[in-house]
Amino acid sequence: MKGIERNPGCELDLGWLNNVNMNLTAINKLAKKLAASKELRDEYRVAWILKAITCIDLTTLAGDDTCSNVSRLCFKATKPIAEDLLPKFGFQYDENCPIRTAAVCVYPSRVEDVVQTLKKLGYYDKINVASVATGFPCGQTPLKTRLEEIKYAVEKGATEIDIVINRTLVLTGQWEELYREIQQMKEACCTAHLKSILATGELGTLNNVYKASLVAMMAGSDFIKTSTGKEAVNATLQFGIVMSRAIKEYHQKMGYKVGLKPAGGVRNTKDALSWLILVKEMLGDDWLTSDLFRFGASGLLGDLECNLYEFVTKKYPVAYEFSMG
Repeated sequence: MKGIERNPGCELDLGWLNNVNMNLTAINKLAKKLAASKELRDEYRVAWILKAITCIDLTTLAGDDTCSNVSRLCFKATKPIAEDLLPKFGFQYDENCPIRTAAVCVYPSRVEDVVQTLKKLGYYDKINVASVATGFPCGQTPLKTRLEEIKYAVEKGATEIDIVINRTLVLTGQWEELYREIQQMKEACCTAHLKSILATGELGTLNNVYKASLVAMMAGSDFIKTSTGKEAVNATLQFGIVMSRAIKEYHQKMGYKVGLKPAGGVRNTKDALSWLILVKEMLGDDWLTSDLFRFGASGLLGDLECNLYEFVTKKYPVAYEFSMG
C-alpha cells in the first residue's frame, strides 16, 4: 500500500449516519445485473483471473494449523500458479514477477511462522503478513483482551490486522462506543494496516451495514471487510454494493481511499470476476489493485488456477491437481 495515502479517520459524524437510507429494490437489481455480466473474451478473462490472484489474502484459520501447513501456504502465496503453466501467460517466476498473492492471513499464534518462511523465501517485503485478531470470529471478548491480541500479532511481525467489530454495538445503535473501540484498535496496530470486519450477515439491515462502514472509516480503518467467513451469510454482492457506496461517499467527502475486502463465500472464478466488475463499476480502476481490494479466501485460488489450466489445455483438471500442498 505504498502509493496510497492512509486514512487517518475523522470525528464521528452522527448526522451523516442519520441520512442513510438504502433502497433494497435498487440494490438487488444492481446485484442481479452484476452477477449476470456477459462472459469475458478469453484473453480478457485470463487477465482478470491473474488480477484476482494478486488480490487474494491466502488464508488458513483452522484449529489444527501447524508450522508445516502455514509454511506450505506461504510457498503457494509466492508461486500461486504452477511453474509450467505461468509462462503461457508471459510471466516467469523471478524476483520481478508480479504474480503472487497479496498476503498470507493466519491466527496471531502462527504469525511468526509466516514471517520466518517468507524471509527464507525472500518474499517478506513483497507479501503482506496478515493476522485476524480481537476475538475472531465473534468479537465478544473484553476490549482489553482484544487490544492485547492486536499488539501481540504486531510484535510477532504482522503488517496487517483484520479485526472484528462488536456486532452488539451496531444492533443496539451504540455508534459512539463502536467508534471509540475501533479507534483504540487502530492505535494498537501502530504501523500495521487495519482491516475492519463488519460481519455484514449479522448486522440485521443494509442501513446498519452502511452505517457500520462509515463508522469504521471515520475511526481510521484502512479497509472494510464483509465477513469472517464463519457467519451463516457472508460476502454477497448486495453487501458489496452497500459498502462500495459508503467507501465512495467517504472518499468524496473526506478525500481518502479506503479498501474493500469480501471474505467468505467467494469460492469460484465467476464469483471473483463479479466482485472485480462491481469494484470497477462502482469505485473505478484505482481500486483494482491489492492496495485497495482483497479477497479473503482459502479455496478460491484453486478454482482460478484450474480455469487458467483449462484456457491453455482446453481440459478442466481434477481438483487434486492444484492442491495447496
